[in-house]
Amino acid sequence: MDIRVLQYFLTVAREENITRAAEALHMTQPPLSRQLRDLENEVGKQLLIRGSKKVTLTEDGILLRKRAEEIVALLEKTKTELSSSDENVSGDVYIGSGETDAVSMIADVAKELQDNYPLIRYHIYSGDAEHITEHLDKGLIDFGLLVEPFDSAKYDYIRLPIKDTWGVLMPADSPLAQKESVYAEDLWDKPLIISHQTSSSGEMTAWLRKDLSQLNVVAFYELLYNASRFVKSGFGYAIALDKLINTAGESGLCFKPLSPVLEAGLCIVWKRYQVFSKAAEKFLKEIQTKFSINVE
Repeated sequence: MDIRVLQYFLTVAREENITRAAEALHMTQPPLSRQLRDLENEVGKQLLIRGSKKVTLTEDGILLRKRAEEIVALLEKTKTELSSSDENVSGDVYIGSGETDAVSMIADVAKELQDNYPLIRYHIYSGDAEHITEHLDKGLIDFGLLVEPFDSAKYDYIRLPIKDTWGVLMPADSPLAQKESVYAEDLWDKPLIISHQTSSSGEMTAWLRKDLSQLNVVAFYELLYNASRFVKSGFGYAIALDKLINTAGESGLCFKPLSPVLEAGLCIVWKRYQVFSKAAEKFLKEIQTKFSINVE
């Protein structure tokens, strides 16, 4: 399977039209159509549904698009890594993270490194733990910022000297906003909004002292900002980490910590036996220097 043909396929998928794709690729339509037919013959599957005005992907085409995007991204990442010189370190560092205030610590390290290596660029990807570890395993990112627990036998890691605090994001005029902290029984009769990752957390279930099926869970979220809009409307109470949403002034929101306190440890992780680019090596050394007492 030729990488060039995969790039052709991705262009057609993006343009949803072979003529426009051919123009974008600076080629004529007949050879592009032939390359696509050859690709379908090679994989033994129909990838495109060719309409009179629009081309759409079959289910197999959708799968190939996802894999092709990963292959092309990994190729470009590798080319960039190989082109970096020893004398003048440049290149890209790829970092994946969930929503956490600890990202500010990573930003501080990047800023310090930038003073000595201004040609290093950073790519910040957001997602839950499953998304981040999938990208780590495929080599699409160099580092992940993960909340414990995770598979520590699979990754090398550095534990950060900070923990996130779990609590409840609620409307500022909620009766619970008058409390110093929130207890499990305070939430048993409330409409709850929880993250998809939290929904599978045994630690959170243990704190709540009830299974989620026994509670009034009205929504699940990936990004807390979006969930906060539901909270502000009075839709429900979001179980979330602190310092991610502005609750000051006229925000209309309030955050209260859980009691007993429930905290989340945070680690920078990378795949074991990972071969880093020069830029990623410099970033890792800076992380290790700054948090050397926490190296695992």
